[in-house]
Amino acid sequence: MPRFLCQIREHGLNRPYPAVFSTSNSYWHLVGNTIVTDRYIRLTSDSQSKAGGLWNTIPVSYPDWEMHVHFKVHGSGKELFGDGFVIWYVRDPKLMGPVFGYADYFHGLAIIMDTYSNHNGPHNHAHPYISAMVNNGSLHYDHDRDGTHTIISGCESPFRGRDTDTLVAIRYQNDRLTISTDIEGKNVWKECFAASDVYLPTHYYFGFSAATGDLTDNHDIISVHTYQLESSDKRIAEERRSIIPNAPAAEPERIHTDDPKGSGWSALKIFFLIIFIIIVCVGVGIGAYYYMNKRQYQRTRFY
Repeated sequence: MPRFLCQIREHGLNRPYPAVFSTSNSYWHLVGNTIVTDRYIRLTSDSQSKAGGLWNTIPVSYPDWEMHVHFKVHGSGKELFGDGFVIWYVRDPKLMGPVFGYADYFHGLAIIMDTYSNHNGPHNHAHPYISAMVNNGSLHYDHDRDGTHTIISGCESPFRGRDTDTLVAIRYQNDRLTISTDIEGKNVWKECFAASDVYLPTHYYFGFSAATGDLTDNHDIISVHTYQLESSDKRIAEERRSIIPNAPAAEPERIHTDDPKGSGWSALKIFFLIIFIIIVCVGVGIGAYYYMNKRQYQRTRFY
């Protein structure tokens, strides 16, 4: 088990929120459509075409850390909803863009809490889905493929719309990334996935972002607790600020392949095929009916 040296107040967030944002010395910054209430910080409301972010203003100076995030994703949609939110550890805070409300080609780590499957091809998986992506600024997050070409690892996690508290823990220690969840109200962490040989620099920033398009949801951050973990003397002495984010054990970026032709339209094609067959059968039936009537009429003329 990791040893917590201390909880870092500058990288934490708790109620009452007005006190957090009421001074010019606040450790957190809001962007986009984010709103603050007395119960939650809402990155997006359950409305179309919204994007918001919540960013810490103090860089992380210690090499090993763990963050616990209490969140809630919910909305009026029963079958269709989206898109999810991301927990960031990145070089450039406060930006906005197409990746769940943040910039593409980012530098750092993204923990993606994805609630809607955009991908129907051979690399699809059930949603909600939690995954991790490490980027050195050269990789594109393919939203239409749910990022399956660039993620380190992931797991299915039904965190949306639950009546219990939903929490996720992100641990980074000794170049190993571990993601755990507590979504069943049992106050017990369950490991989602882990990845070794993940190299992240210090002095990056924590943040959160979310976005909605045609599909919508409320994406709420309720609390954030960040802990400095015990580090070896060697790691403390390293010049980790200059490390380029990378994860060599991660699956290499795959060449794009189109979804199998017709895979997204097979049901529609079957529907039209059935309609076409029905029309042909009706046409043949009507034609046969008139043909038989005509033959019968012709016979009666000879009697």
